Amino acid sequence: MTTNPFRYGALALDDAFTDREAEVAELLSDILNGQDVVVFAPRRYGKSSLVWRVSQLAIAQDVLVAHVNLMTTPTSERLAEKLAETIHDDLASTLFRARERFRVFAGLRITPVVTVDPNTGKLGFTFDAGRQPQDLDATLERLLELPGQLAAERGRKVALVLDEFQEIVDIDPDLPRLMRSVFETQPDVAHVYLGSKRHMLERIFNDENEPFWRSAKQMELGLIAPPLFRAYIDARFESTGRRIERAVVDRVLDATLGHPYATQELSYFLWEETPEGGLATGEQYDVALEKLLRAEHAHFGLVWEKAARAQRLVLHALAREPGRPLASEYRRRHGLPGPSSVQRALAALLKDELVGRDGSGEYRIAEPFLAEWLRREEQ
Repeated sequence: MTTNPFRYGALALDDAFTDREAEVAELLSDILNGQDVVVFAPRRYGKSSLVWRVSQLAIAQDVLVAHVNLMTTPTSERLAEKLAETIHDDLASTLFRARERFRVFAGLRITPVVTVDPNTGKLGFTFDAGRQPQDLDATLERLLELPGQLAAERGRKVALVLDEFQEIVDIDPDLPRLMRSVFETQPDVAHVYLGSKRHMLERIFNDENEPFWRSAKQMELGLIAPPLFRAYIDARFESTGRRIERAVVDRVLDATLGHPYATQELSYFLWEETPEGGLATGEQYDVALEKLLRAEHAHFGLVWEKAARAQRLVLHALAREPGRPLASEYRRRHGLPGPSSVQRALAALLKDELVGRDGSGEYRIAEPFLAEWLRREEQ
């Protein structure tokens, strides 16, 4: 049975990864240069998939890559455990023989307890939560220093990827200052920061009162150019013995504008509606879009429930007509409240990345397929 070649929801790996050649080359060069980088992009633009692809290319060039997702480290103890784990698995295991790997932890203020998963044999590290805060801080500082030390001692380049980096503030408000003081002394380590809450990342790196102010190159991910996605969709259909009408590819890209997640998602549903050895036509497209909207109904319903009244009015207006909701004529056409209410609604929708603003200053709904869902709900 032929497998659907499109992927959404999880990381887009290997053949599912689309284009981004320029971004891949740029980020790989930054890592090889030891340059710290923060990756900015709206949700579902493929930040993690991009970093995963670049990490594999960096490893192929003898770079040591360690990865920590701060969403899984709600406390300082858990952060120390994850750091110890990735230092052991991704750095020490490459550099040392099995008996020598634990020497890297010899200088820690708190000695970790090492556990072994009986099913996988994977090692885990735990730190006593009952220790004094200053001991844990010293342990964390030493763990953060280790990638730079190992890089210098072994003459290797190291990349430390910190996913969901905005969580650092909730783990401990003092951690950003500690991290920054360590990272600025690590010229052989490229620190790559990414996260899903853009407004928090922007504050961390763009507020002059924050320790990480102007500490990293800022890389912005945009939409993928529709012509590049067109070739990708055609090739993926053909690789599985199916074909797709050019006009249908155009309808897909008109609906998604090259949004990575949305294009993969709609293509997935469209491929499912195309018979084996058959042709995807407008009929299959209509059914695919209907099924996609049903699949997203719970998500969009939750978005709608959380939105305040003014936000709902603005969303409905933008679903009907992207434009400038603050303009008096636009507000009159769509029955919107006064400018101050619309301004507050737009600010909240922008913060939640439900609405975006293009280069001309016009607002439009950014969440994939939400506009279509709203139009159908109005009927």
